[in-house]
Amino acid sequence: MRALVTGATGFTGGHLARTLAARGHHVRALVRDPHRAADLAAAGVELKPGDLRDDAALEAATRDVDVVYHIAAIYRQAGLPDEEYRAVNAQAVERVIAAAARSGATRVVHCSTVGVHGDIEHPPANEDAPLKPGDIYQVTKLEGEELARQAARRLGIEVTIVRPSGIYGPGDRRLLKLFRGVAHRRWITLGSGEIYYHLTHIDDLVEGFRLCGEHPAAANRTYILAGGEVTTLNELVRVIAEVAGVSPPTLHLPVWPVWIAGALCEAICAPFGIEPPLFRRRVDFFTKSRAFDISRARADIGYAPSVTLREGIARTLGWYRDRGWV
Repeated sequence: MRALVTGATGFTGGHLARTLAARGHHVRALVRDPHRAADLAAAGVELKPGDLRDDAALEAATRDVDVVYHIAAIYRQAGLPDEEYRAVNAQAVERVIAAAARSGATRVVHCSTVGVHGDIEHPPANEDAPLKPGDIYQVTKLEGEELARQAARRLGIEVTIVRPSGIYGPGDRRLLKLFRGVAHRRWITLGSGEIYYHLTHIDDLVEGFRLCGEHPAAANRTYILAGGEVTTLNELVRVIAEVAGVSPPTLHLPVWPVWIAGALCEAICAPFGIEPPLFRRRVDFFTKSRAFDISRARADIGYAPSVTLREGIARTLGWYRDRGWV
């Protein structure tokens, strides 16, 4: 199979591109800076320089491919205007699908996020749960989904939408503060810690993406892809402590003072485009439940997460320690 991966210099896209190449597929990556993609080239991935907002670059990148895995997005960056998020997370989705259709690709797999569901009132949530995006990242990812479906109907190309949850594993640093805080016995939980947290190991997610790109039943469907185990935040912290060989932290603090401090930091820093030292959304980590039902992906395409939470934590902690970060 001939595949194009966007966002291949990122965590998820990079793992996906290398895994597909290792399976014998011809993999092409659209990259803005080829110098940052030396590891992809070494893995046998063909590099195509270009930007998502450049139609000529998209035409060249999608030429002669069967499946496009559209992973690229702006995640969360301070100081960016809303229209920058919208241009990449929404409008570029339609551009990618249009270029793929013109080039004769059969399917586009578009990476969205479970964040489009917002805070989960009645966990676990499935794909039909209410859509309540809470910030500009989530809002524009939902707009990207809507544009993707419209383009699929208009252009007659198959589009599969994936909503991943809590991606982690070797190569990612978003959970570094959690792992380091617990391992160094400096972790403090805000609130009760009894909210749900649903992680997805990168190896399981990549296999889920592959199934969405290749399985006939995945055409024009939407899937939540998540790990096989759901824990509370307290349970997650306990497992990390056990794997790290330390006693689990027990200190809890109230949420509201930290939330107010985050709001003040954002208000002061945002006008100057400065990354605030504390965000309100970081407080959301302690207050919003994330638990999801993956029954549809299991039934339709045989998605079967195989990395246990303990094994995934051990691999990730080992990767952090190898780099001297923990």
